[in-house]
Amino acid sequence: MGNRGILVESMAARNRIRSPKRVGFTLVELLVVIAIIGLLVALLLPAVQAARESARRTTCLNRMKQIGVAMHIYHDTYRKLPFGWNNHGTAWSAMILPQIEQQPLYDSIVFQETGNGNWGSGSNEDAAGQLIPTYRCPSMSQPRHVRSSGIPRRVPTSYRACASSTATSDDRGTAVGGNALEDLDQDGIFFACSRTVFRDIKDGLTNTIMIGESYTEYDFLQDGNTLDYWALGSPQVDPTRCDGGTSGTEFSEFVGSTAVRLNSRFDASASGYVKEISFGSYHPEGAQFTIADGSVRYIADTIHPDVFRAMGSKDKGEALDE
Repeated sequence: MGNRGILVESMAARNRIRSPKRVGFTLVELLVVIAIIGLLVALLLPAVQAARESARRTTCLNRMKQIGVAMHIYHDTYRKLPFGWNNHGTAWSAMILPQIEQQPLYDSIVFQETGNGNWGSGSNEDAAGQLIPTYRCPSMSQPRHVRSSGIPRRVPTSYRACASSTATSDDRGTAVGGNALEDLDQDGIFFACSRTVFRDIKDGLTNTIMIGESYTEYDFLQDGNTLDYWALGSPQVDPTRCDGGTSGTEFSEFVGSTAVRLNSRFDASASGYVKEISFGSYHPEGAQFTIADGSVRYIADTIHPDVFRAMGSKDKGEALDE
C-alpha cells in the first residue's frame, strides 16, 4: 500500500474517532425532559408567588406603620386624634394628609358643609380622585379608580379606622346583638365627631387597634350592602349631626368593627351587614392592624372572637395575653 496510503488511512481513522455520529433525543427522552421541566416549574411557582406576596405584605406593613406614625404626630400637634368622620362627610384619612407628606392635597380640600365642601363636586371631588399610595395595599386587586356616588374617578382604599367593639351593622335597624355605627357614642378610637386622646385609651396603647385592613370589593353586593371603602371623604356620609343624632349613612366606608369576625367576607353564613363592617385583607389567613402604640401586627383569622373584640375597645379594661 505504501507509506502514503497508510498515512491517509490513519488520518481517516482518527477523524472517525474525533467526530462521533450525532444521536438525537428519542420521543420518550423528550417527554421525560418536558415532564421534569414542568415539575420544576410547579415546584418553583408557588415559591415565587409566596416571595412576591411576602414583599407586598411588607410594603403594606410599612404603609400602615406610616399611618400610625402620622397619627402620633397629629396627636402631638393637636393634643387629640382625628375624628372618624365629621359633619361634612370628611374622613380621618383626610386629616392626617400633612403628616404623610400630602400637604398640597390637604390644602386643596374645602372644609365646609356646602358648595365645594361637598365631596361630590369641586376641588373635593378632585381630591377624592387622587391616588395616595400610603392608603393602598399592594395586594389589593381593585382598580385604582372607579365611578361611585357621582365621583367619576374615585379611589378605593385598603385601610379603615376602628370605631367599635360592639357594632354589628352600619345601620341601626339591622344590628344584631349590638349597636350600629349610626350610634355616635362608640367604644373604639374613631367614630362620628370623635375627639379621642391617648389618655382615653385606658386598655393600653399596645392592646388597642387603631387602623385595620379591609377587603375592598366595590362591586360586591349582598343584602343591599357593598364592600366599598374610600379615603378622604364621602357624599353618603354627609351630613352627620354631632349633637346626638345622625342623618348620614354608610359610615363603614371609613371605619370597621371588631364585634364581627375577621375576614367575614369569606363566611358564607354571614350577612351582608356583617361583611360590610368586618376587617379583612387580601393576604392569606389574616390581616394587618396598626396598634395605638404605632406598631403593626398581623392577626390571624383563628384569633378567638372575644380577644379580637376586646382589641377594638379603648376603655373596657379587658386583660389580653399574647
